[in-house]
Amino acid sequence: MYMAPKTTLSRDDIISMDAFVAIRRDKRSEVVAMKKNRRVALGPHATFYFENFLTMWWQIQEMLYIEKGGEEQMADELAAYAPLVPKGSELVATFMLEIDEPVRRARVLGSLGGIDSHLFVEINGEKIYAVPEDDAERNREDGKTSAVHFLRFPLNPSQIAVFRQAESRILLGCDHPNYGHLAIVSDATRQALAQDFV
Repeated sequence: MYMAPKTTLSRDDIISMDAFVAIRRDKRSEVVAMKKNRRVALGPHATFYFENFLTMWWQIQEMLYIEKGGEEQMADELAAYAPLVPKGSELVATFMLEIDEPVRRARVLGSLGGIDSHLFVEINGEKIYAVPEDDAERNREDGKTSAVHFLRFPLNPSQIAVFRQAESRILLGCDHPNYGHLAIVSDATRQALAQDFV
């Protein structure tokens, strides 16, 4: 039976610490398995992590579990993560530039200013560019970008219909002059992400 995805996350969705501790191990296994098909590497340094209700719920519950900040912390976590739950006609991703070596990281990030406006999903040849979250400035005037970006890919009904079709060719890409890469979205990932649409 089809169940529409949850498109909002509120205080009412957050369970008590005792209840969370009781289910934490099993829920972690569920989240890890689900995330596997929501992750797409792009080139040598970048990864898209596609968010949904469960990933954001888990993030909030884990932060509360680790930091034990109570209601005050909960308000901050909800303000940060609830907006990243897809609203039913979009994909939402955390885009991370992951480079372990500090000197190399600084050099690469210093060459990728504005990368968040060069990221796209391509559906059968049609590109839909990311809309970066405007919660913080993530690109500096000196050309350096942040290692983490939060992105939305708004799709119209016809694009969603094509995305849902098994034979569709879905790519993720970047056309930044210093980071030009494409990644094919597997059918397992396409199916997982298609569940974000109402």
